[in-house]
This record gives sequence, C-alpha cells and structure tokens, in this order.
Amino acid sequence: MNNRRSKLLAWLIVGGGLFVLFVVTLFALVLYTVRDDDGETLSFGDNKIGIVELSGVILESRSLIEQLQRFAENSSIRGIILRIDSPGGGVAASQEIFNEVLRLRKVKKKIIVSSMASVGASGAYYIACGTDKIIANPGTVTGSIGVIAEWINYGELMKWAKLKNIVFKSGELKDAPSPIRELTVTEKKYLQNIIDDMYIQFVTAVAEGRKLDVEKVRQLADGRVFTGKDAKDKSLIDELGGLQEAVEITSKLVQITREPKLVYPPKPKKGLLGLLFDDASAVLPLNSALDSRIQFSYVWK
Repeated sequence: MNNRRSKLLAWLIVGGGLFVLFVVTLFALVLYTVRDDDGETLSFGDNKIGIVELSGVILESRSLIEQLQRFAENSSIRGIILRIDSPGGGVAASQEIFNEVLRLRKVKKKIIVSSMASVGASGAYYIACGTDKIIANPGTVTGSIGVIAEWINYGELMKWAKLKNIVFKSGELKDAPSPIRELTVTEKKYLQNIIDDMYIQFVTAVAEGRKLDVEKVRQLADGRVFTGKDAKDKSLIDELGGLQEAVEITSKLVQITREPKLVYPPKPKKGLLGLLFDDASAVLPLNSALDSRIQFSYVWK
C-alpha cells in the first residue's frame, strides 16, 4: 500500500513538473512570437523610445514618414529619436518629412528629438528644426542653410558630335534651363527667383523652429557649415552629445524614470534582385548622372 502511494506521489511530482515546464515554455514561445506594431517582441510597460534613422542623401520621404507614423501610433513608445547622418537632399522630400514631424508633435503629442551623428546639414538640418530638441556631437558638421540648383549641360558634346537639337515650345521659359545651350538673362533671373523663394522657406523654418530672429538666421544662412560646438554657440542646436545623451534627454522629456528600451523599425526584407539593384544604385548613381533636368536641393556639397 505504501509502495503504491509512493509511486502515485512520484508520478504526481513528475507530472506536475512537466506541466509547469510546458506552461513556462508555452508562455516563452508566445512572448517570442507575438510582436507589437513596432516590430519588437511584445513587452510590458511604456518605457520605450523609438529610433528612426535618417542616413544618406534624402531622395524620397515616404519610407521615413511611415516609420515615424508607426511609432507615433504606438502608445507604448513614449518618444522618438531621429538619428541623423545626412548631408540633406531634395527640397520637397526634406519639407515633407519636416511637416510630418511637426504634425506628429502637434496631433499625436509625441516628443521627437534629433540626434546628429557625423553630418546633419542642409535638408537634414531643416528637418531637425522641426523636432523638440537638437543634440549634436562637438565635431558634427551641421548648418549649410541654403539652396543649390544643378543640371548637366552637354551642348559642347553635341557640337563635337555634330548633332542638332530642335525644340518647339509654347513659351520662352518652357525648356529653361536647357541642357544644350547657355542660359539667357531672363532664364537666369527666373531660376534665381525660384531659388530665392526656396531659400526664404528654409530660413523661415529655421527661425521658427529655433525661435530665432529671421535676420539673425540670414546672417548664418550663406551655405556655410558649422561644427556642433559652434552651432550650439549660435543657438542652431540645443545640446552637445551623442546618441546616449539624446536618449537621456528624451527620457527626461517623456518622464521615463527607469532604463528605457530602444526600439528600431523592422528592417524590410529584400530579395536577391532588390539587394543587387540597391548595391548598384549606391555605386552607380545613374539617375543623377544622366538626368539633365534641373534639381533643386537642400544639400551640403
């Protein structure tokens, strides 16, 4: 009888242990496989800070805006750090990201902080001016407030090849600037007016974002770059420091009292063709090299 009870007790202990192990394993699998909308493994608490990276030349705005929106919609992410390492880029793309940053701050009440790495210039600085705070390293290259317009003129090459370009147009400025001839006085004035308008938009965004007088910004907005240290002295940024300092500042702004969890957007999966073409575009920038149309940019050259 005692022997039978001992065996039953042993089976109960073994069975109970296996059941507990099963429950723990199942719970671990659920935590591992269930992910929230920021792509991270589900975690409890609201001590998360989203990190959105803006790197390289700004050619388009959609992908970065989608990342910002994803984090802004996630209530467990208290604040967003925009990690910048960019010389700027297209005028319209820079403005679209800037405007979305302002909208998310106003509508979604999200704290967004800029953290500059090596470079945060021109269009990238334009975007940073829309955030709550700008943090840069002492040696970060920033500023470059201004506009540049470029296109390729291959008129001499056509003359050498004895080719003629025939154009019918509805107005004097329809093909300005032409890639096969010199600019006329009227065309130069016309294009300069466009650049001046874009320049004023840039200066205004900096003045409003940094709470500076427009005339003071104009004095700094001749295209020059500044080190992070010099930029702080001129009130173009708020604090000196790297990503860790940006995390600490953001944590204080959103009132996270414990160690924050840094969340990055999920990396998009690319097929073999995508990887090949992405690599090729980085080495051979064919679009910019062969496109003779004028390109207006907030970019540091």
